[in-house]
Amino acid sequence: MATYIMLSSVTDEGAKTLKQHAARIKEVNKELEEFGVKVMAQYAVLGPFDFVNIVEAPDNVTIARASAELASRGSIKIQTLAAIPIDQFIAAFE
Repeated sequence: MATYIMLSSVTDEGAKTLKQHAARIKEVNKELEEFGVKVMAQYAVLGPFDFVNIVEAPDNVTIARASAELASRGSIKIQTLAAIPIDQFIAAFE
């Protein structure tokens, strides 16, 4: 499984949903699992993004589909980054 970092920001509509039903965040995690994406860690953060998720997915297509499906709802904007474990990165130079 590959590791990805999902940076997300809620839209105005997403902020309303969050205020009314904060537990919805956990429900979305279950939906991600249905797409084949496993949430490894999740943080609410301050700054340009509202949430940082560390996730695993089998491939780029799976994570791209999951990101697009979530973003298509209009409640969140997502930026997804592929993450390379540092030992694997170092090994590429040896």
